[in-house]
Amino acid sequence: MALFASRERFALLFAVMLVAASGNTAMQSLMPAIGRQLHIADLWVAVAFSLSAIAWVALAPHWAHRADRRGRRALMRLGLIGFIASMLVCGTVLALGLRGVIPAALVFPVFIVGRAIYGILGSASPPAVQAYVAARTEGEQRTASLAAIASSFGLGTIIGPAIAPLFVFAPLGLAGPLFVFALIAAVVLAALILRLPDDTPRSDARGEVVEFPSMGTLTRGGHSRAANEPRLAWTDRRILPWQVIGIVGGHGNAALLGVIGFLVIDRSGAPLAEAQQHIAIVLMAGAGATLLAQWALIPFFAMTPRQLVLWGCGLAGVGTLATGLASGAYGLTLGFALASLGFGFFRPGFTSGASLAVGPEEQNAVAGMVTSVNGVAYIAAPAAAVALYELSRPLPFAAVAAIMLGLAAWAGWQIRP
Repeated sequence: MALFASRERFALLFAVMLVAASGNTAMQSLMPAIGRQLHIADLWVAVAFSLSAIAWVALAPHWAHRADRRGRRALMRLGLIGFIASMLVCGTVLALGLRGVIPAALVFPVFIVGRAIYGILGSASPPAVQAYVAARTEGEQRTASLAAIASSFGLGTIIGPAIAPLFVFAPLGLAGPLFVFALIAAVVLAALILRLPDDTPRSDARGEVVEFPSMGTLTRGGHSRAANEPRLAWTDRRILPWQVIGIVGGHGNAALLGVIGFLVIDRSGAPLAEAQQHIAIVLMAGAGATLLAQWALIPFFAMTPRQLVLWGCGLAGVGTLATGLASGAYGLTLGFALASLGFGFFRPGFTSGASLAVGPEEQNAVAGMVTSVNGVAYIAAPAAAVALYELSRPLPFAAVAAIMLGLAAWAGWQIRP
């Protein structure tokens, strides 16, 4: 039996999530090289993505609430339209800047506007998709369908950076992939309008608040809180240690992802177009390691949340330090893959630990907190890491390694077996 009532409908919903995740991570992989070619300070490139993350975190709960009502297909359309508009605005201004038609000083403000469009409107699609699925499935079928939908974000983090270099062509250059992803999204939007029936759900379902999509992470949001659900305090002793672990480790992960592209460019010494291929390889290795951890190793070893956090923090710390100290492409790729493997353990560990700490009636509340923790990490950490990188290249990697290894020691003392 199919996970969903119709394979065609499920494929459409999967494509909506996949195109958003792959397009966003493709742009993230391209921007270090584009910023260098435009002579935009690395810090401002990171800030542009931080501002987009702020908009996503602020608006995602609103769209999740709207997805609780009828009109989920309309929200999917809105999210795709926002994605397409963002890609076209960013792609156009970057292409003109790369060709010298407009100055870099003008490129950046317009690029920020384009990214803001994605943060504001793009966050409408994921909760609408998940609410659409949840309202048409029940029991184990719902769990399996939502898990499959959520995996599209993880798959997108591999596909985006992998295929982006294939679409670097004249006269658009490094901006070419943005137009290609806008075209792909337009095809998905047309199929959605023509082939996906409007809302006639079997039952009500809450929309999922989905964290900001980023490289090398699997994203799974939490349900928005129902009106009659108990409130859960952030200072609740049952979940406070897990929230501290999530906040600290999440910032470490976001910091590493924010600076890795610049390190690859500087260590490769290759022309920017060629360096982009190196970035793609490194990011694919990291995303693949994350998926290996979450899709294969965690189910096989059946580790407890405490074990996942301890092993995850340790591997992430060692891998991040190895990444910062690596002098060649092989060592850099291997170090980043090891760090990503660690973060692949860490995230499910902190998520499941927080979930197991509370009762069944508080699951939606704690899931919302977990999603907030995951999303907030991408607001300031990437920009802070790039600022440290501009002072000294190894500095952000040493800082993240120290944070993760220190967190492992603290968690081992704080979280009892």
